Amino acid sequence: MTPATQPLIDYDAVLREETRQGRRNLLVLGVIALFVVLSAQTTGMLNLTRLIEAPEAIGILFMDMMPPKFANWRDWVKPFVDTMAMSIAGTALAVIFSLPLGFLAARNTTPHIAVYRLSRLLLNVLRSIPELIMGIVFVAAVGFGPLPGVLALGFHSIGMVAKFFAEAIEHVDHRPIEAAQAAGASPFQVIQHAILPQVFPQIADVTLYRWEYNFRASTVMGMVGAGGIGLELMSSLRLMQYREVAAILLSILLLVTIVDGVGARLRKRLH
Repeated sequence: MTPATQPLIDYDAVLREETRQGRRNLLVLGVIALFVVLSAQTTGMLNLTRLIEAPEAIGILFMDMMPPKFANWRDWVKPFVDTMAMSIAGTALAVIFSLPLGFLAARNTTPHIAVYRLSRLLLNVLRSIPELIMGIVFVAAVGFGPLPGVLALGFHSIGMVAKFFAEAIEHVDHRPIEAAQAAGASPFQVIQHAILPQVFPQIADVTLYRWEYNFRASTVMGMVGAGGIGLELMSSLRLMQYREVAAILLSILLLVTIVDGVGARLRKRLH
């Protein structure tokens, strides 16, 4: 295209549009800031008196927790094993159900729009119920112990894990799918050979991240009678044995760090 035939750019119109866009962005930021301030006011974050007094109270509690008391560490071994088992079994349960739900909740693999909407609604319901509430429900259903913790972690995780699976499936490259369909592949073969190889890295990442999250979440399942180290932690808190509480918290921190490290290594191997 020669300079004579190049379209003329209306720089004034471009500047006006940029100005309007900047004003819209400022308006949106102003609305967000207003909601932040209102939320802070509603929750007491702007109560300076309470915030100023907080460090002193925390300092007193911290002194009561020093030095940590590890005298009963042998009693914590089985609860820690239960906590680890809950996180692994709960994550496995979530993945088993999330894989088919992820395909049903993805627009490009769902068999019908009604199935898509029902699947998305189910995932929203599962995400909206906190783990502790699910733990209370499953304790009432199956009794005390690690089992209700596994069920609570697993079913709550389905809501998030299946959503991530569905999002990954919706963003796959369609060319391998079209090639498989052109070769006469069945819908199951298309999923097996054209979709799963593309989304496997994302599935592995989400699974490992969720396992790390579930381990941290399983430490509080004992608060509702679902076993694990959370039960020991709550018992020490009720008896105001703060030195033992500090020891348990340090032990949880150590195991969380180990789990995060294992998860990072596994992600590197799976990529």
